[in-house]
Amino acid sequence: MNSSLLHVISHTDLDGIAAAAVAWHRWSGIRPLKVSLAGYGAVDSLILESLDAGHDFLVIDLFCQDERTVENLDRRYSEGDAPFVFDHHETTASRYGNRPWAVVDTSFCAAKVYYRWLREQNIPGLERLSPLVEVANDRDLWINENPQSRLWQAMITLCGPYSLLARLAENPDAGLFPHELEVAEEFVEKQEKRFALAVEKITKSDRDLAFVEPGILEFGDVSDFGGLVLDRMDDPPLLVAVAARRYSGDWAVSLRSRSEMAGKVVGMLRDGKKIRGGGHDDSAALYFPSSYSPEQIRTTIQAAMRAIKDSERPAGVTLGDLFAKARQAGNSRESKA
Repeated sequence: MNSSLLHVISHTDLDGIAAAAVAWHRWSGIRPLKVSLAGYGAVDSLILESLDAGHDFLVIDLFCQDERTVENLDRRYSEGDAPFVFDHHETTASRYGNRPWAVVDTSFCAAKVYYRWLREQNIPGLERLSPLVEVANDRDLWINENPQSRLWQAMITLCGPYSLLARLAENPDAGLFPHELEVAEEFVEKQEKRFALAVEKITKSDRDLAFVEPGILEFGDVSDFGGLVLDRMDDPPLLVAVAARRYSGDWAVSLRSRSEMAGKVVGMLRDGKKIRGGGHDDSAALYFPSSYSPEQIRTTIQAAMRAIKDSERPAGVTLGDLFAKARQAGNSRESKA
């Protein structure tokens, strides 16, 4: 059995952390593990770092942004190797779902995609992880049938991704302990107040875009705030965008929609160089360089939305329409004759 180092690269949200916890309980005690919890802006460098070091790696709930990284992965894979990418995002499925080294299923969260694949390999001892995987699935797919999934996300905001991973590595119980529950519920109460302030400050000049300036919401607020705006407002916008400056200096912009606008905006703006991103049709993220201002980010997203709406607007009279009218006129004259 291979006992070399395995680099687990996963996302910083509940889905990514649950996926990393599944990998930890699968491989802990069998292989030395290095875990990196990251966003789209760092995933390429982490993959290339592993390739250069000759380490095995596992990428869950993320996908590379640079086509050159994909080419490296193609060269890395040999027929018969186990897959090393497990994802569920629409952007990954549409472009790379046929790669033999990737398992992509948009029906579940990434943690569940990886967990189901492990169960298909008859890996023993993983049954106890099922409740945790279902909590992550409830959260990431906006099912919202399990109230604790929101509280788990609150714990990420309060304690940080690595602290929560340490907790789940030690004990993957999907139920929050009493002291965790108390703190998470208090956080959610304060979160609701932040949501009310954010709604007041949403830019009113564009009815299609609800853009939240940095400094109002916290990391982990976005999914619940997006649901609040899109589901509870009488006349909701097409897109909710929440901007936050990361410690590295660049911008993370979380997007939520109900008409596939988020995925379309990411597809139009992502260039793999300056602007990175990925996600689902209605839940996605963009990463802008630090040189951008919030106003530039907002106007860039607005321009992309206008271009998308223009491209989807029904065209005027086409040559086909003229031929159809000519045929109808001809048939009418024949019937009269």
